[in-house]
Amino acid sequence: MNYAFILYLLVINVTAFFLMGADKRRARQNAWRISEKALFLTAIFGGSVGAILGMRFFHHKTKHRYFTIGMPVILGLQLAAWIWLTRTA
Repeated sequence: MNYAFILYLLVINVTAFFLMGADKRRARQNAWRISEKALFLTAIFGGSVGAILGMRFFHHKTKHRYFTIGMPVILGLQLAAWIWLTRTA
C-alpha cells in the first residue's frame, strides 16, 4: 500500500474524529455548529472509522439513526470497495 494513501487515511480519520468533538463542544455552548453534511463528507472521503470513534468517544450524534446506521454503512461500503479493488488488482 502507498505511504501517501496511508497518511491521507490517517489525516482524514483524525479530522473526522476531532470534527465530532468540536461539534459536540459547540452544541453544548449553543454556538455555530459543523454541518451534518461536513461530518458525513469526511466519513465518505475515508474518515468513517474516525467519525465512528468520535461519535462513541464524545457521545455525539448517537441518538440520530442516520448517523448510527449511516456511518457503519459507509465503513462497510468502503471495506467492500477496498476488498474488491485489492482482489482485482
